[in-house]
Amino acid sequence: MEVTHQEPEDAIIHIAPKAMIRLRELQKQQPAGKEIVLRMGVRNGGCSGLSYVMDFSSREDILEDDAVDEYPEENIVCVVDAKSMLYLYGLELDYSDALIGGGFKFFNPNAEESCGCGSSFGV
Repeated sequence: MEVTHQEPEDAIIHIAPKAMIRLRELQKQQPAGKEIVLRMGVRNGGCSGLSYVMDFSSREDILEDDAVDEYPEENIVCVVDAKSMLYLYGLELDYSDALIGGGFKFFNPNAEESCGCGSSFGV
């Protein structure tokens, strides 16, 4: 699928076309002009040692040491905390609409191992 969005220079998280389509759908559900702030990170746990965390946030919750990718044309912001940056730099966020196992998917070039469900990894 062809990329239809402009990535920030030196993007931390690469958003695949299907993930951007889904984020645009979520953006349309927001009040006019309200941006989506997507906070991504890692936490201890999962079958491979570390689990991905992704949640909606607000610009007010962005900390000074957070890494931020802005997509102004899409009104979307991706935020990664400093600790998670070590594990997530270069990650590709994709999306699947499959009935079983659908949703956002993480493809991490830093992971040495991943579990079958794709929601945890090890380094």
